[in-house]
Amino acid sequence: MDNIPKPVIGITLGDINGIGPELVINTFSDQRILELFTPVIYGSTKVLSYYKNLLKNEGFNYSQINDNKLNFKKVNVVNCWHEMAEIQIGKSTKEGGKYALLALEKAIADVQAGKLNAIVTCPINKENIQSDDFRFPGHTEFLQSRLQAKESLMLMVSETLKIGVATGHIPLNEVSNKLTKSILVAKLKLMERTLINDFGTKKPKIAVLGLNPHAGENGVIGKEDIEITSKAIEDVRNETSLVFGPYAADGFFGSGEYKKFDAIMAMYHDQGLVPFKSLAFGNGVNFTAGLPITRTSPDHGTAYSIVGKNIANIASFREAVFTAINIIKSRKENGLEIKITKS
Repeated sequence: MDNIPKPVIGITLGDINGIGPELVINTFSDQRILELFTPVIYGSTKVLSYYKNLLKNEGFNYSQINDNKLNFKKVNVVNCWHEMAEIQIGKSTKEGGKYALLALEKAIADVQAGKLNAIVTCPINKENIQSDDFRFPGHTEFLQSRLQAKESLMLMVSETLKIGVATGHIPLNEVSNKLTKSILVAKLKLMERTLINDFGTKKPKIAVLGLNPHAGENGVIGKEDIEITSKAIEDVRNETSLVFGPYAADGFFGSGEYKKFDAIMAMYHDQGLVPFKSLAFGNGVNFTAGLPITRTSPDHGTAYSIVGKNIANIASFREAVFTAINIIKSRKENGLEIKITKS
C-alpha cells in the first residue's frame, strides 16, 4: 500500500433494497471527492446501473475492476455476485440480506489481503442478514469476530460530540448483568487509546454516565453506580487518565455539560444513541474502535421508506468517508498503521 498515492477505501453497498446504492451514487457523482481517496465499491454493477437509471443521475460513473487493477482516477466497482439480483425497493427481503453479506465478506477479504486502507459500510438490515454465516446483532460484532480483534467499541462521532456504548447491541434487560467493572475499565481504556491514536487528542477528557436514573442517588436507586461505575472510574483514573463521573445522563445533556469533554461513555445503547442522534443526526458517524483496520458507517439505517425518491441526505455517509480518511492519516502519523495479511 505504500506506493499507492492516496488512501484506498472499500465501500459495501449494504442492503440492495435500502438506501446504500443511492448514497453511493449521489455522493460519487461529485468527482471532486476522488481527489482525496480511491473508492472501491463492493456490490454489483448491475445494481448500481439500476439505481443510476432510477435516479436519473448521469454524473455517476465507475470503472469495473478487472485483474485486480484499480483506476485511481475513478470509482471502482467489484462485482461480488454475477447473477441479476431481484431488487424490491424499500422492502426487507432474504436476497437483500444475502447480497449485503456477500459484499461485506469480499471487502473483509480484501482488507485482510492488504488491498484496502479502510472500510465504509452502508446500512444493512440486521434481521434479513441473519444466516449460518452471520449470527451477530450488527456490523460491529461481526467485524470484531472476523478480524479476530480482542475488543471493540461502538463510538458515535460528530464534529462536536463522541459517545461510546459500553454494552453495545444487547437487550435492555441484560444490561445490568453484562456490565461489570472489568468490562467498563477495558472499554474506557480503549476509548482513551482511540481518542489519542485515531483522533489526535493528546490528553482526552472522558465523562462516564451512570447506569441508573440520577446515577443511582448514592445507592437509593440501585447499587451499580457505586459498585461498578464509580470503581471502574477510580481504577482508570489511578493510571493518570482524565476520566470523570458518573454523571446523571438527563441533566448531563440537558445542561450542556457534555461540551466540556472529548468523549462520553454511555452504559447502554439508547442512553448514548438517543442524545447523539438528537444532537448530531444526519452528520454523525458510527466508528468501530479497537479493530486493526478503520471502519466507519453513516449513523442511520436502511431508510426503506425513502429509497428511490432521490431525497436522501448524503451528509452522514459523506462524513463517514471523511472520518475514515482522517483516521487513516492519524494512525499513520502515530506509527500505528496496521497491515493485515490474510491467514
